[in-house]
Amino acid sequence: MILIGESLNVMSKKIGKAFKERDPKPIQEEALMQKEKGMDYIDINLGPAKKDGHELMPWVVQTVQEVVPDIPLALDTSNIDAIEAGLKVYQATPQPPLINSIMARPERYEKMIPMAAEYNADFIALMWGPEGLPRDENERAALAVELMYAANEAGIENEHIWFDGVVTPVNVQQDQVMSLLNFQMMLGDMAPGARSTCGLSNVSNGAPSHLRPILNQTYMVMLKRYGMYSVISDPLDEQLTDIAKGNRPDIEEVIYAVMDGEEPEVSTKELTDYVKTAKVILGHTLYSDSWLEV
Repeated sequence: MILIGESLNVMSKKIGKAFKERDPKPIQEEALMQKEKGMDYIDINLGPAKKDGHELMPWVVQTVQEVVPDIPLALDTSNIDAIEAGLKVYQATPQPPLINSIMARPERYEKMIPMAAEYNADFIALMWGPEGLPRDENERAALAVELMYAANEAGIENEHIWFDGVVTPVNVQQDQVMSLLNFQMMLGDMAPGARSTCGLSNVSNGAPSHLRPILNQTYMVMLKRYGMYSVISDPLDEQLTDIAKGNRPDIEEVIYAVMDGEEPEVSTKELTDYVKTAKVILGHTLYSDSWLEV
């Protein structure tokens, strides 16, 4: 599975300060760390960046590419002008840059899809429509088709579209967590050749910090089974990276068994915890912050 590092983010105190002060050192240290940790893409998240995004994004792109010229970047901000400014200075990488993201709203995609085509960029097609979060997988599918048709008409093939069905917290929106799994199952037939991604850590938002990694890891395995191509993830979660790269088939096997309605035989507490977590995500067990203790 392809991993997009999430921690070059304006929400980080250290990185946010470096962005504001145009200090390259913390930014380049973060980029090098993400490369060392095995990230396949680095996400540059400026947030809204309403005032100076058009100047900040190209500076950050150039700053990062000075030290990791071979890793493709995802340009992440709601400021369309900032994304274009970043694309203008982007130095070619083995894979195209990734626009994160284009919402399923005409006022957004009618401007941004032609921009993706002009700069030969891939883009994340975010299933967030005029009314916000889709209610179920069918609404997600309708938004996906709308964005796919608009991209195809602009000359962008499905292989350059990364669909993001939107991950929600399992502790407050259980039905949406399952809806995304169902949407992921539909995607291959609906958009042949297209890729997929998601903001994985959203599934654990609101959970105690010590429980967030196992929720993220378990849900990633579930999504992977249904063809999820990539996730936006925490570079410091080495266990998640290990699982994503196929180095923990034992964990995948017990989670898949739970998905198949089986009761897997496990011999370690580690695997038992993944079984319990899979049951929580699937709704077989009621969510509580003490599910691993039961």
